[in-house]
Parts: sequence; C-alpha cells; structure tokens
Amino acid sequence: MSDLIRLNPKLDARDYAGEFRRDGVVQVFDFLTPDSADRIEAALKTATPWGLSLSDAQGRGEWLSPPMLQSLGRDGVAAKARVALEAARTGFGFSYLAYPIIEALVNGRDPGHPTHALVELLNSPEARDFCAAVAGETGITKIDAQATLFRPGDFLTLHNDTGVGERRAAYTIGLTRDWRTDWGGQLLFHNEAGDITRGLRPQFNVLTLFKAPQWHSVAPVAPYAGAPRLSITGWLRDDPPVG
Repeated sequence: MSDLIRLNPKLDARDYAGEFRRDGVVQVFDFLTPDSADRIEAALKTATPWGLSLSDAQGRGEWLSPPMLQSLGRDGVAAKARVALEAARTGFGFSYLAYPIIEALVNGRDPGHPTHALVELLNSPEARDFCAAVAGETGITKIDAQATLFRPGDFLTLHNDTGVGERRAAYTIGLTRDWRTDWGGQLLFHNEAGDITRGLRPQFNVLTLFKAPQWHSVAPVAPYAGAPRLSITGWLRDDPPVG
C-alpha cells in the first residue's frame, strides 16, 4: 500500500460507534492526514479523466467515458441528459461527473493516481476495520469507491440503496473546501414520508458513514455555485467470495 495516502492515526472507532448506532449516520472529521487529503483534492481538480454518470429512462446508471463523450458530441450528450432529467422528474435519476476508481485500478488505467492509493488504504485492515467497527458490522470484506464531481445543476434524487448487492453501510469522503450552504449539494436524509430529517453540507476531509438501506438524496447544486462539489463515495460490503 502506498504511504502517500494515510489514515489519521488518532482515530478511535469507539468515539463514533455510539452516534452511528443511535442516529444511523456519523461524521468523522480529519479522516485522512492533511497531506493525504490535499493530494487527493489536487488530483481530482487537475489530473482526473472525468466521465459523465447519469440515469437512463428506467433509472439505471450509465457511465460515459471521456472517449464516449467525445464520440457522442454535444447533441448526443444533451439527449442523454434530457432522459436523466425525465427519470428524475418521475422517479430515480441522477447526473454528475464520476471517475470509477475500482474499474480504473483493475484495468491498469491512470497508474499512480492518488485515488488508487486511497482505495488500497480503505481496504487495508486499519481503515476497513475502523469503518466496520463504527458501523457495528462484522464480516465486511471490501470497501468500494468512485470519485464524484457535482457541477451546477447536477443532482441525485431520493433513493435508499435496496436491492443492489451486499451493501451494509454507505459512505462519502468530502473533499470540498469553503462551500456556501446556499450553493446546495447537501447530503439529505429523509423519513418514509419524504420529509428531510437531516442535511449535511459539503466539507473537506470528512468521512460521513451512514447505514444502508436509508432514504437519502443529494440536493441539486445551484447554478451560481462557485466551486465543484468533490467527494469519494461508496459502500462497505460483505460480498460472499466467488467460487
């Protein structure tokens, strides 16, 4: 594992497990060492081949790689964006820039990218056991990850992650500095009626861990937002071994 990306050595799962057990969500500030968070932020801002993640008419996800975006052209991408908006209007929909870290790592793309070292860290006993202990989950076998960038107008509508594999808890690692609350982009939690029970603004070097399934969404980013909303997102899984 690369030593360029490191976990804050002062973290103790016992400081957070009670809040997670009570509320189903907890935030861990200063999750990574400062240098580690800075490296990942810099890579996301300047050295990441972002693609477009959006929903189709049935609310299923599609990731358009940079070559695919170029091949589709402006009109083709706009047509797909309209489909995602219609899906959001009537059900589940989303649109934001994404970088599939696991896929890139497995396929040997973008060697040396700091997010690859982050995935290795998250799946080390140190970080995986910390997250599992906070969530009160035993048998976590892996933590997956993607990088996301929400631009003005990007969104992720209400959903609860049911029926999508062995996901035991969800997480985000916020890498967004100096975000104004009125720029939108909050991680929102909802009750069964759809009312918002809690909203968390984008922040920097903060792990947000929350139970799954649980109703949540990301508020659309305002058209006047002055910066991108950057984060790493994924799930704690206990997928059974293959074979």
